[in-house]
Amino acid sequence: MRLLFAVITLFSVPGAFAQGQNPRPDTFETVIVRKDPRFDELAAKQAEINKRSLNTGPRRVQGFRIQAANTQNRDDANAVKAELLRRFPEEKSYLLYQAPNFRVRIGNFLTQKDAFRLRKMITALYPDRGVYIVPDIVEYTPPAEEEIVPEK
Repeated sequence: MRLLFAVITLFSVPGAFAQGQNPRPDTFETVIVRKDPRFDELAAKQAEINKRSLNTGPRRVQGFRIQAANTQNRDDANAVKAELLRRFPEEKSYLLYQAPNFRVRIGNFLTQKDAFRLRKMITALYPDRGVYIVPDIVEYTPPAEEEIVPEK
């Protein structure tokens, strides 16, 4: 009996308070917001800074690199990287360690077709190694005339 009384009391008390909060549900209150107009100027300046930094700096996008070496010997990997830097100074090369292997990758290409020409040259340099075009996150700097539209 006490349990039944407790349950009835718990469910009836919040309902009584909820009904007393807004006696006329068809009336609306007005909220007035006063803000400093400098907030709008600050937001516009920050938006301009963000837009400029998107257009000028390198971005990281999904692309392709050429993997020229996959070895467990660090010295071999460093030798391959040094040779690639010497022969292809315009391309960036990367030494990655994914236990227990060292991987040497070169280039920042948006498509496999772009990477194919360099892959042919590297394969001629290292005919005994497997030289592959692999998907990777690459650095991409858009040209100055390319307009970037932010995603919504």
